[in-house]
Amino acid sequence: MAAYITAFVTLFVIIDPIGLAPIFIALTLDMDAAQRRRIGLRALCIAAILLTLFGLAGDAILSGIGISISAFRIAGGLLLFLTALDMLFERRTERREGKADEEEIAHDPTHDPSVFPLAMPLLAGPGALASMILLVGQGEGVAHVLMVHLVMLSVLAIAMVLFMLATPLARGLGRTGTMVVTRLLGMLLAALSVQFVIDGLHGSGLFG
Repeated sequence: MAAYITAFVTLFVIIDPIGLAPIFIALTLDMDAAQRRRIGLRALCIAAILLTLFGLAGDAILSGIGISISAFRIAGGLLLFLTALDMLFERRTERREGKADEEEIAHDPTHDPSVFPLAMPLLAGPGALASMILLVGQGEGVAHVLMVHLVMLSVLAIAMVLFMLATPLARGLGRTGTMVVTRLLGMLLAALSVQFVIDGLHGSGLFG
């Protein structure tokens, strides 16, 4: 049981559901509770599928196509940095200003953060995917694999609860407060993306 408690702590720290809640607010700015719920559920389902896939066959998948975890981290970091720029400079808002009315904005198909960046790389990021490979590899048997995946699903369930609390939290912050938080989290997200790249470069052995 101690091994699975360790697995829970590892995945909880890496996925960081508490830290993702305010980022979820920033990425779903101006959406209502129903839209946030749909995006949150979709992101978590996709993340669960990705994490399960990598838990069961991640090592074989990456080795088979010649991709290292380090390269995976660098790619995730670069993609996440683009999202951070959107949050910092309100590029999404600028794109929306060309819309004719609020109805079009509400149904803008170009703004759906569920797949990217929520599911990947925030929930199922390089660290989480690599952790699933390592945690599954620490034991043998179907029971061990099942327990690791149940631990992963419990962490995602916690993230879903926190996502559901995003709407009342955003309401409490108000428009100005949410914009301030968005800018701050954009900066933190940029730093996180750079850290992904640094970790990838370090793991690749290019810089010692």
